Amino acid sequence: MVLLIIIVGLALIFDFTNGFHDAANSIATIVSTKVLTRFQAVIWAAAFNFIAFFVFREHKVAGTIAGIVSSHLINYHLILAATIAAISWNLLTWHYGIPSSSSHTLIGGLVGAAIAAGGFRGVNSEPVVKALIFMVLSPVIGMVLGAFVTIIVVHLSKNTGVRKAERTFKRLQLLSSAALSLSHGGGDSQKTMGLIFTVIWFYSNLHGNNMPLEKFKMPGWLPLACYTAIALGTTAGGWKIVKTMGTRITKVTPLEGVCAEGAGALTLFLTILLGIPVSTTHTITGAIIGVGSTKRFSAVRWGVTFNLIWAWVLTIPLSALFAMVLYWIFSLLF
Repeated sequence: MVLLIIIVGLALIFDFTNGFHDAANSIATIVSTKVLTRFQAVIWAAAFNFIAFFVFREHKVAGTIAGIVSSHLINYHLILAATIAAISWNLLTWHYGIPSSSSHTLIGGLVGAAIAAGGFRGVNSEPVVKALIFMVLSPVIGMVLGAFVTIIVVHLSKNTGVRKAERTFKRLQLLSSAALSLSHGGGDSQKTMGLIFTVIWFYSNLHGNNMPLEKFKMPGWLPLACYTAIALGTTAGGWKIVKTMGTRITKVTPLEGVCAEGAGALTLFLTILLGIPVSTTHTITGAIIGVGSTKRFSAVRWGVTFNLIWAWVLTIPLSALFAMVLYWIFSLLF
């Protein structure tokens, strides 16, 4: 019971770090365009991260995360190793202001711990392959949608006065950032749900409830706890990452902020409905690049962008390697 409480607590800490690490995704452009102050922006984003609890009643993404590890291998050591590896990578990338994916570090942690526990057969390939495919597709979709939406919006507003257009898009940015925060909360909270769900199922089976993972019901308190944790984490902000997302990739105007956030939110809503665990970070970064490239190709700081891509590529393997080492250590200790 003690180990269960520790792991659930650590998983909620991971959810909290996800909140402040990924807060930049939904507030970077709205802060850089001065629509809201930093304090106002994090409260706005946190509110909609929590409101997602009332919007997303199905938890397909949580089911996908719970299905990564072969159920016969799930144990305390494995979930503990995956969770600590994911928290560590979140804190490391936050420290250096790198907008990496909390989703992919969790997937990497689970894959690494599963391999340590049972070899490659310990990993269910379908959810992992799906996540890897969309690791590439989500920023591309975000980039294409961002560019497409920007071109259309610029064309529709070409006869509007500059001052009127700026006032209008600053107001619209409140809605677009709210939509992005809503989709972030709806998708990323479910990843922690899936993690906690597996360890609760394991505990239940240890005490005689021999039910397959697929038929086990999610406790009613779990979604509320996860949405609350990510909302609280968002209030802590992630200012180093906000700087990277809001100014270092490309300079963003209110119009471009609306287009980037709208494109990112649309992509995330679609993937949540399909139960695909995608990265909010990758998606909105792709959208910002797409928006910036409509001005001119050189408007995007490609040196910064390529550095981010390297961090994205390394997230899963490094998290997996760390989780493998942790699993072996924990197996020796207790």
